Amino acid sequence: MRLYGASFFLFAATLSAAPAALRCGKLLDVRTGIEQANAVILVADGKISRVGPAAEVAIPAGATVIDLSGDTCLPGLMDVHDHLTSDPEMEGYKSLGVSIPRQTVMGVKNARITLHAGFTTVRNLGADGYSDVAVRDGIMAGEIEGPRLFVSGPPLSITGGHCDNDLLAPEYHARAEGVADGPWEARAKVREVVKYGADVVKVCASGGVMSKGDQVGTPQYSLEELQAIVAEAHKLGRKVAAHAHGTQSIKDSIRAGIDSVEHASLIDDEGIRLAKEHGTFLVYDIYNDDFILQEGAKVGMLPESIEKERALGKLQRASFQRAFQAGCKLAFGTDGGVYPHGDNWKQFRTMVEFGMKPIEAIRTATLNAAELLDLSKEAGSLEAGFLADVIAVDGDPLQDVARLGSVKFVMRQGVVYRKD
Repeated sequence: MRLYGASFFLFAATLSAAPAALRCGKLLDVRTGIEQANAVILVADGKISRVGPAAEVAIPAGATVIDLSGDTCLPGLMDVHDHLTSDPEMEGYKSLGVSIPRQTVMGVKNARITLHAGFTTVRNLGADGYSDVAVRDGIMAGEIEGPRLFVSGPPLSITGGHCDNDLLAPEYHARAEGVADGPWEARAKVREVVKYGADVVKVCASGGVMSKGDQVGTPQYSLEELQAIVAEAHKLGRKVAAHAHGTQSIKDSIRAGIDSVEHASLIDDEGIRLAKEHGTFLVYDIYNDDFILQEGAKVGMLPESIEKERALGKLQRASFQRAFQAGCKLAFGTDGGVYPHGDNWKQFRTMVEFGMKPIEAIRTATLNAAELLDLSKEAGSLEAGFLADVIAVDGDPLQDVARLGSVKFVMRQGVVYRKD
């Protein structure tokens, strides 16, 4: 495990988790894709102590028995690209009236919503004023409800780049916190965000949809700058996630050693080959196109952003299909905050619509996401010795992946947060 993950498990010890036995109507083994009927999960000290058929697993005296016999149990889901301190209603010019304290409050609200939707681990990529650090720390201290959080704080950006879009006139001389130009300034910014609590470094390598005045496919950070950012972040034990829609920026990010490329909308065959060669994760947010085009104007998104998405959405989904069929590593990330939080599960439907089987889509949010987050030996599967991150849904998600939207039970690290 990289250093950035270690703190979660120290703070988690402050939460009380009584011994429990979960009786599951079905239990999904995400590794094999097989569902075990009438299974029992034993939980003690925040971890799974045993999993197996009810006929073979004795429930210890004194354990709290939780009846999920009408439901399907599966590992807690993971979203590796979220924005908990943002809401879609705050896009465009409305964002200028939202203070950092207000963003933090929104983060508290959205963390709970996301956890109750079955997402027990989230990577938050981009937040003003380290508001996501505050939310993470509140969760770890047991003061608020939320998923296990990996946070980036302010994203790195070139001057005037996708993550330096402030919508203000020149006389305000506004500059985003994460702006850094040139390799050494970029290295210094990596050191700064790590100093103030970032678990992961986010960099905006290309233009974007939700920013004003830039082109989605245009490179922003150079290869030299990206290499400096990656070298500094990896030296400090942090992974790097690159926002990159554009073809050249995707390839530059991969060549620089970026750990995950976000969006990857205009990836070409060479980019796919490079991603496979380097083992780079691609994170496709292919659901939010629907929300932007259908609801964006109503919530105040810039007309320019809606038109960008109209031109990009189909291309991104085609790229997702090609990358999946080519065998690239894919992790589940939705860009939550562009659409309403708690609707993360809707991306599973889109992934299946564009070529995945339900179990393949589920693996992106369990086994694959756990690998990206260096949690493969602790989360992402229901196995003895793993963290007790368990959810239960009504129905069978292998037959209808939309059942992941009917979460009835959520346990994170042995603590029950939802039981309908």
